[in-house]
Amino acid sequence: MTAADQNEWLEDVDGERQLAWVREQNQRALDEIASTPRFEKIREQTLEILDNDDKIPGVVRRGGHLYNFWRDARNPRGLWRRTTLESYRTDEPEWDVIIDVDRLASDEDENWVWGGARVLRPRDGSDTWRHVLVMLSRGGADATVVREFDLVERTWVDGGFALPEAKSTMSWLDPDTVYVSTDFGDVDGAPSMTESGYPRVTKRWVRGTDLADAPIVFAGEVADVSAGASYDSTPGFERHFASRSTDFYNSLIYQLDPTTGALTLIDVPTDAHASPYRQWLFVIPRSPWAPGAGSASERAESDTDGSTYEPGSLLVFDYADYLAGGRDATVLFTPDASTSLADYNVTKSHLVLTTLHDVATRVSLLTLGDWRPATLDGLPELATISILDTDPEDGDEIFLSTSTFTTPPTLLHGTTTGGVEPIKHSPSFFDSSDVVAEQFFTASDDGTRIPYFVVRRRDVESGPTLLYGYGGFQNALVPGYAASPGRNWISDGGIYVIANIRGGGEYGPTWHTQTQKAGRHKVYEDFSSVAKALVDAGLTTVEQLGAQGGSNGGLLMGVMATRYPELFGALVCQVPLIDMRRYHRLLAGASWVAEYGNPDDPDEWAFIEPFSPYHQVKEGVDYPPILITTSTRDDRVHPGHARKFAARLEQTGHTDVWYYENIEGGHGGAADNKQAAFLAALAYEFLWQQLG
Repeated sequence: MTAADQNEWLEDVDGERQLAWVREQNQRALDEIASTPRFEKIREQTLEILDNDDKIPGVVRRGGHLYNFWRDARNPRGLWRRTTLESYRTDEPEWDVIIDVDRLASDEDENWVWGGARVLRPRDGSDTWRHVLVMLSRGGADATVVREFDLVERTWVDGGFALPEAKSTMSWLDPDTVYVSTDFGDVDGAPSMTESGYPRVTKRWVRGTDLADAPIVFAGEVADVSAGASYDSTPGFERHFASRSTDFYNSLIYQLDPTTGALTLIDVPTDAHASPYRQWLFVIPRSPWAPGAGSASERAESDTDGSTYEPGSLLVFDYADYLAGGRDATVLFTPDASTSLADYNVTKSHLVLTTLHDVATRVSLLTLGDWRPATLDGLPELATISILDTDPEDGDEIFLSTSTFTTPPTLLHGTTTGGVEPIKHSPSFFDSSDVVAEQFFTASDDGTRIPYFVVRRRDVESGPTLLYGYGGFQNALVPGYAASPGRNWISDGGIYVIANIRGGGEYGPTWHTQTQKAGRHKVYEDFSSVAKALVDAGLTTVEQLGAQGGSNGGLLMGVMATRYPELFGALVCQVPLIDMRRYHRLLAGASWVAEYGNPDDPDEWAFIEPFSPYHQVKEGVDYPPILITTSTRDDRVHPGHARKFAARLEQTGHTDVWYYENIEGGHGGAADNKQAAFLAALAYEFLWQQLG
């Protein structure tokens, strides 16, 4: 432990002394926040939302079945189950339960949390989907165990593919072969995991052989974020790929010859998103790109770069021609000042584009190959639309979800050729008949226009206000049904606000890239500008303005507390990054250096330190009351951040600090619906106590 940090001892996650400190902190939160009738009411209301049997079960198609993972009051750990489309469209589908996680956890006396399943598409001409890789975590951590399951026999495969707990990936090549990336120990004298804690070595593992003897097909560098290999099984376009993520936003992508191990670089900018599909290569550049012709070195020596494409454009190339050096692109989407590309998907006949226009979604179609515009009939207007599932090998089927702040989700189903229609509706969880949702804009410190949404009862013109933000990793916050805030905040007279600050992806890559590293201050200036605008507009007062954020949003809350304490009446800081001097040395922190900067570099620490909340806590400053929450089982953002923040605040004489650490839950904070409801109630009750 360094002399400069008296709280570094709290980074020992499972130490007896450390957990005793946690229990003592937790007890105060339980006594002062979680013991009121209103807390219990909020907890029950939230749990009713999460456990409701009438909410829409999200599905993905695998062959003739629709698969779903479901949690409710009777099955808190969940059921992996399936049904047919015909049954799914009825009011009471007949579900075939495949794996009961509650029963499994009881039988094995393990705290299993579902981590997902990978089902192998049959290639023998049949429709018998049999081979499954199931991921399970202890307590909700990112690290999982992997086991093989037989869908026909309904049993775990004795002697099948399996991995012990680690941050691993495993994917099918065929019924008897998988690609495995995991912790193999040292490989050729170097760790098989990166400095960020993710695999860098991939092996090709054949059934019945020892994993230790499986040949290595690809390996990245220890300094990479991660590296791995994958297999594209699209009929007629079967290909193997390998990639190295050299940092969070830069990657090298190769086509891999599985026989010789030879690598062919797909020569796109390292910060671009590139995706080979069938005979095409789709590319979204994150910075201006003039591909020209020839290799990267040849283009660098060329006097003419040709066309330059904007960040956030969507381009398509002929894949074989591109590998041969051709650079003829068809531009499928070009962003503008108000419109960005949020996502794209494919069906057998169409490319499905989801765009954001001032944070409102639009969905459009392009016909694959000739790229002519087409129309998807049946979409509602003025709703947030997300694509849930397509399966281009089976046809043009598409599942979509639509909602607004006040309209519960509706599930749409159909085809891109024939249109879609509603087949499932989620129930309402609060009375939205007199609730209004409005969008406003304010100017940040540098004049940039920042959008934000305000959701309130029509009769509430001013009052307790909850401002939510994130501002990082190009993650856009779009309108969606406000079930929990609607029932626990808005219905009782609170005002709910979402700030679309820079660092997100609301306006494409540049909305994010301008805030990386030395530009990070723009995130905090944007959020503080929205806070000021709410008070200036008379919607609230400083004393009644609260803010909430988690993970990178938890860092945002830490900065608001230490840099802008005069703007807020209370803060909720969840699973946060806080100690930005050591974040890159804790768990997955090294992978985020491209976002925040390297604190070991004096020049970069100079712009990081002012926004490292742990280093900005001072005595004699009037900080707003703050609730800090985290999870012992979070193996992504180290719980030491939250622990040390609470300790540092208390050591400098600040008493309005509450701390709660869930022993389970992973980075999401909760391992099941009961834990999620408890944490939500803790936050809302704290805010009502401080602001109401």
